[in-house]
Amino acid sequence: MSRLSAVAALLLCASTLSLGVVRGEASRQGQTGLDSAPSVGMDSLKPGTPARQPYLDDAAAPDTLVILPPPPAGHTAVEAADRAVFNATRALNGTARWELATSDVADGAGAILEDFSCVLGQRVDQTKFPALMTLLERVRLDIARATRIPKEHYRRLRPFVGNEAPICVDRTPKLADSFSYPSGHSGQGWAYALIMAQLMPEKATQFLVRGRLYGESRVVCGVHWMSDVSAARLGASALFATLQADAGFRADLERARADLHKALTTPGPKPDAAICAREEEAARQPLL
Repeated sequence: MSRLSAVAALLLCASTLSLGVVRGEASRQGQTGLDSAPSVGMDSLKPGTPARQPYLDDAAAPDTLVILPPPPAGHTAVEAADRAVFNATRALNGTARWELATSDVADGAGAILEDFSCVLGQRVDQTKFPALMTLLERVRLDIARATRIPKEHYRRLRPFVGNEAPICVDRTPKLADSFSYPSGHSGQGWAYALIMAQLMPEKATQFLVRGRLYGESRVVCGVHWMSDVSAARLGASALFATLQADAGFRADLERARADLHKALTTPGPKPDAAICAREEEAARQPLL
């Protein structure tokens, strides 16, 4: 890690510790109440069918507007580090790491489970994991709310706005007009990695490494600042901790565990060896 990146990390941690709680009520304004949802035994999900309810209602959900520090202010060391990382990672265009970041653009339960194929040792047939798919899709709704509140509050611009630097996706007005802090993709990837690590603790390290790479892909892609990704991991970790107290989530987690282990007892198609090698190489190399 460069000296500048180390300073940025220290400042980001300091900001987290010093953040007050005066914005707690503000995060609830404009929200629509969401009823607690039943467990997967009552509310099963078919592949391709979106989940209907998150696990947590407004009262139970962690307040990410209070938990997360504000995004870096202009002319600060952390903001300078964000810009330095964005500029430096443009040189990755055309490399294997850029290809991985491009393939990581897809989000959602099915796409991220496919990204976990190398860890699982086989490609995922979603029809074999109905309980797991339901669990992940419902958690996705919790992640979306946890991300939306600070995004709409801070309205941080994405790093490619106002310049012509290469990014790994099309520069659409919709993407440019959306907000950067925190990263929704990174929150999904980290939350799903934590869940998979809980389901298969024997492979926890591998899942968490892949979750880290998935978040870093947003920086490589040029659509998020590094501090967006760090904040997303913090928010996802807070959400994951809170979900442990929800009875419906715990029940679904155990169904997903049985679902996963049963499905993996039947050999499936192996993941592409070249893709797995690319992921291993990315895990060994620092982002910069």
